[in-house]
Amino acid sequence: MKRLVTGGSGMIGRAFRSVLPDAVYISSKDYDLRDMDSALKMYQDHRPNQVIHLAAKVGGIAANSNYLADFYTENILINTNVLHGAYINKVEKVASILSTCIYPDKASYPLTEEQIHKGPPHYSNYAYAHAKRMLDIQSQAYRDQYGCDFITVVPNNLYGEYDNFHLENSHLIPAIIRKIYEAKQGGTDVTLWGDGAPLREFTYSEDLAKIIVLLLEKYEDRCPINTGNTAEYSVKQVALMIADILDYKGIIHWDTTKPKGQFRKPSDNSKIIELGWKQEDYTPLKNGLGTTCRWFVEHYPNVRGIE
Repeated sequence: MKRLVTGGSGMIGRAFRSVLPDAVYISSKDYDLRDMDSALKMYQDHRPNQVIHLAAKVGGIAANSNYLADFYTENILINTNVLHGAYINKVEKVASILSTCIYPDKASYPLTEEQIHKGPPHYSNYAYAHAKRMLDIQSQAYRDQYGCDFITVVPNNLYGEYDNFHLENSHLIPAIIRKIYEAKQGGTDVTLWGDGAPLREFTYSEDLAKIIVLLLEKYEDRCPINTGNTAEYSVKQVALMIADILDYKGIIHWDTTKPKGQFRKPSDNSKIIELGWKQEDYTPLKNGLGTTCRWFVEHYPNVRGIE
């Protein structure tokens, strides 16, 4: 079995290296997946049996709001080329990564997979969310027309080593880690966006890698499948946890003039539990944050997102 991982230099791609050490890992330096010819060359060069499609243009709430067209267009191109190339080259199975941001802004909780297309996503990242929804639609279309075994996976908020720690274009956890670490180094206070009240679920990157391997073996359904840890924490709890891990004694200020996103979006992971993953298999948040923070401190400033 020859497996190829797109987005191989990103956080999840790096997590896969300990789970699938023999896979082929592709980054944007190897092929430009926004270009069909480049995507086809990737398949011709490596001839994979299975593809784990992680490659995407991603960012936090600021980046998603500021670069709506870029996020939509680039992700549509990447996804179109990867799936069409897989079909042309008769790849046996493709697992593509979605995001909980694809769920409607107004939905019933917990978020179940059949609700994905029943209303518009939250306005703060609607362009990225719709591009990810279209990845699901394209996967189903190729399944229906050509019989392709294309599945889609819905993680929630991911974190771990090799994340993007850019102050404006990163996700919640890496942004907080960097701000608190640099405030500690400079002896200053920290200012974080919003009021700290919104609730989020978090999954450690290596857990997702293990879950996707399980799905490649056991899941063949057309419906997307939620895979995230369903334990909820407020943004303020996460910030205080990171401050404790990094031994930061300063003051954390909350800038309520900045957007804070949806208040909560809890997900239903019952389908992955039925397939054999156990709730206790998820890495506890404090343990995963400890590992991530230690990695960040050891590699600072030579981490992604820091010039």
